[in-house]
Amino acid sequence: MEVKTQTSKKSATEDFSKMLEADLKTRSFKEGSIVKATVSEISKKFVICDLNLKSSGIIPKEEFTPKELEDLAVNKKIEIFLERLESARNGGIVVSREKARRLKAWSTLEQAHKTQEQVEGIIKSKIRGGLVVDINSCLCFLPMSQLSSTPLKNYEVDKYLNKPLKFVVIKADAQRKNLVVSHRAIGEKNKNEILDKFLAKFKEGDIVSGTVKNVLPWGCFIDLQDGGVDGLLHCSDISYSRVKQPSDLLTVGQKIPKIKIIKIEAATKRISLGLRQLAKDPFDDIEKRFEVGKIYPAKISRIVEYGAFASLDNNIEGLIHESQVHHGKQKIPTSKILSPSQIVNTKLLEIDKQKRRISLSYKATIPNIWDTFSKDFPVGSVVSCRIDSIQEFGLFCKIENLEIIGLCHINNVSYNLDEQNVKRFKKNQIIKMKILDVDIDKEKIQLSIKHCGKSPFDYFKDENLKIGSIITVTVKEILPKKGIRVVIGNKENLITTIKKSDLALNVQDQRETIFQPGNRLDCAIVDLKPEQSKVVLSVKEKERIENEEAVKKFGKEGKSSGQSLKSIFGKVLGSKKKNKKKDKEDK
Repeated sequence: MEVKTQTSKKSATEDFSKMLEADLKTRSFKEGSIVKATVSEISKKFVICDLNLKSSGIIPKEEFTPKELEDLAVNKKIEIFLERLESARNGGIVVSREKARRLKAWSTLEQAHKTQEQVEGIIKSKIRGGLVVDINSCLCFLPMSQLSSTPLKNYEVDKYLNKPLKFVVIKADAQRKNLVVSHRAIGEKNKNEILDKFLAKFKEGDIVSGTVKNVLPWGCFIDLQDGGVDGLLHCSDISYSRVKQPSDLLTVGQKIPKIKIIKIEAATKRISLGLRQLAKDPFDDIEKRFEVGKIYPAKISRIVEYGAFASLDNNIEGLIHESQVHHGKQKIPTSKILSPSQIVNTKLLEIDKQKRRISLSYKATIPNIWDTFSKDFPVGSVVSCRIDSIQEFGLFCKIENLEIIGLCHINNVSYNLDEQNVKRFKKNQIIKMKILDVDIDKEKIQLSIKHCGKSPFDYFKDENLKIGSIITVTVKEILPKKGIRVVIGNKENLITTIKKSDLALNVQDQRETIFQPGNRLDCAIVDLKPEQSKVVLSVKEKERIENEEAVKKFGKEGKSSGQSLKSIFGKVLGSKKKNKKKDKEDK
């Protein structure tokens, strides 16, 4: 009996399973689809749904939005996503409300992409290159460039987080489940619609009103007719006179009653505006107000690389080319002669109405100093000079605040070689200098510091010294492989160099190492030009002169006796030794 009962129970279970499977086949339930279910129970953490299947669907409350939870009630029909009819874990069905909402949102967004309808979403977070937008639980990518038509800083982007915004789907890739949206496109679409209405009403040449929206270094953006259409007012179209900064004349929020539409670009629909086009062109009657060849006062407005611009009146500006700034061939920066806001006399050279150009000259109104320089500053004059620049080879100096520069060569800095160092001077230092030479044609002036004082070379004149004279010098410094530096007489500022080749008659004795600072020695003057501060000394020449004198003294005796030059010098040396011995005995 027991066996019979068990067999009948097993048979009944199998029959029920077959009946359930047959029933399921008749239903539209399919894994991976959205189905409708009835809420059977709402617990503290879960919502239980009945699908008339072998088990109920259990959904965590976290998958429902706050609004959905508020409207949720038992026996209410809701849409859920059927993942699996039978779970491998417990055999129950697997469902999800969030996935249902996401799948439905995807279908909606795909349709919105086709129709370009606007959808609402919330920017949840920032990622590399853009932002993450939640649209009905469907995550979309918002490139940073598609957030606004103008670049935004980080703090400006943060203002958009967790706030509902309208978007347009610009890309929907179903295969990769990739959605890209744009907030910028909505603003541009609205802006284009407003712009099209404006362009249908106004054309080039029309006069409109506006409000200054933004001021930039190169121009202003104007809100035309206060209707959301922007036009550009370039700084060159603000006034006929030069505008340094648009902010000098216009401010944000300023009302402009009349402004002219000067150009509308067909392709880009950009609008160019002009204010100066509403005023009278000062070049229309310029010949009546200004005459070529006459002198007019002008205010320097700005210094440029190639000269300076000067205003003849509020609307007329001319160029003083660098060639018309000063007399002379020397290139002097315009900024060193003219300065902004300075009022100077200028000569009007040319008016070009077609190119709207005026050429002016400043140098034509001032005397050419080179014409009278030789008379005012003859050679030998001592003048006050300001050091303009310091070079390795000398000093460039401006003479008595004139725009004339002369050169003081390093050789003319000092008679003392130790003081011939230009680095000890400073720029703008004022020094007395003597004019040595003036070349008007080449516009060159030679200056000298050392010639302002008494020349130590007067020593040779005072001592009646000349080429061939024997003088005594003191070794000051040894110059390895070059020679020695010596002080002439007791003049510390009278220093010269004796070359190594002039240290001895015998080549083997031409060694600077045999000398020491403080040693005194005799040498001959082989070249002397005091006016050029030049003296050349030679020990070798002194020895040669002494040899010639010895030959002259003993040469006759040497010829009669048949003696050689060696024996003659031997006698000379012997006589010197005898004299020294006799001097010692006398002592």
